[in-house]
Amino acid sequence: MNVNADKNLWQFFVGGDLNAFSALFKNYYQQLHNYGLRISNDPAMTEDCIQDFFVYLYEHRQSLGNIKCVKSYLFVSFRRALIKTLKKSRVFETIQENTTIFTFSEEDIRAEKELTKERAGILKTVLNELSPREREVIYLKYYSDLKTSEITEVMQISYQSVLNTLQKAFSKLRDRLENATIMEVLNK
Repeated sequence: MNVNADKNLWQFFVGGDLNAFSALFKNYYQQLHNYGLRISNDPAMTEDCIQDFFVYLYEHRQSLGNIKCVKSYLFVSFRRALIKTLKKSRVFETIQENTTIFTFSEEDIRAEKELTKERAGILKTVLNELSPREREVIYLKYYSDLKTSEITEVMQISYQSVLNTLQKAFSKLRDRLENATIMEVLNK
């Protein structure tokens, strides 16, 4: 959905339009759900939190006001709500807020890119060797299609930190994929 359509939809939602609320829910549910699963690794908790999050949005819609980017606002707000829920359930008791579980599955990778099962497995392994922050930035950038400026809002880090994290992640990926490819060729 484009930014202008999102803004219009948001305005109708804030005005109390149930169809706009339904459209927001349908447009963003799956993306937020997938993102929440990466953070919590708990489908039931993610589902409950997303439902509570949308109920909260609806109940407080009049005080939400105008937003520059609906998508990043939803990701930021949902992330906060989920981390708050995780803290309440003591799952994050020993984990800092900015350190998330984030893992990639072979299905995620194969669904996004047309890769063979073998190559998807290698890429999954290499992606999961990255730090949690690097995995989250890659997920938000390439699987959730957020812009760098939107990632800064979601993760509450500077623009330069996002760029540096992406650069480090790609450097690690390049090295590890080259090594994996060499090993694959040698083992054949």
